[in-house]
Amino acid sequence: MSDEMIYGMNPVLEALRGSRRAFELFVASGANDRRLENLLKLAAEKSVPVRQREKRDLARLCGTEHHQGVALRVEGFPYADLADLLDNWRIAGTSGLVLVLDGIQDPHNLGALIRTAACAGANGVIIPRDRAAAVTPTVEKSSAGAVETIPIAQVTNIAQTLAEFKEAGFWIYGASGESAEPVYGQDLTGNVALVIGSEGEGLRPLVRKMCDLLVAIPLQGGVSSLNASVAGGVLMFEVVRQRLAAAQKKA
Repeated sequence: MSDEMIYGMNPVLEALRGSRRAFELFVASGANDRRLENLLKLAAEKSVPVRQREKRDLARLCGTEHHQGVALRVEGFPYADLADLLDNWRIAGTSGLVLVLDGIQDPHNLGALIRTAACAGANGVIIPRDRAAAVTPTVEKSSAGAVETIPIAQVTNIAQTLAEFKEAGFWIYGASGESAEPVYGQDLTGNVALVIGSEGEGLRPLVRKMCDLLVAIPLQGGVSSLNASVAGGVLMFEVVRQRLAAAQKKA
């Protein structure tokens, strides 16, 4: 597993809190962000050497100027095993929520979707191994470090993976604007796998066929579709809203 350079305050902070092996923390000379104190404390606790660098040197190391004055060299991102993800859900004993991404290409969209899934309390995120964005430093920055807080599994076949979730007791909802039912009329309090298609093509035909129901977000303006990460956020938090409402009724 090759090393990689994580950059940005939140991604570096979450990486230092996580389980990945960290090798070096780079800090821009003269950096005075208040969050830096926490980073230095965590680095000391993990015996991670701290190196001072000029901002232009950090930009060269990170491949971008948007590093916020810090970068961390760590081991490559460790993807979760699908079987472990399902086992952890079973052990938790609560209704499952999994986000399945069928070919998201934009790393910023991927990062935003992972962050939203983490905030929604999802059990994990599933992404394809081929022809899709993988977890990179850009994705980690876009997720504000959320990639360190939620299991992310990389699979060879999305349709086959959906079959596994069905067998485990999940209901598969595919996001689609065509011939789809309004999402607000669905009961999302059970075990839910939400499938979001690629930015341009949407759900692939075989993946679409594996969905139990296609759902749409009712749009009120003149634009015909939402950004993939926004659509995913709306759908995930409709699941959260329904579950919170159901819990309140039981209380």
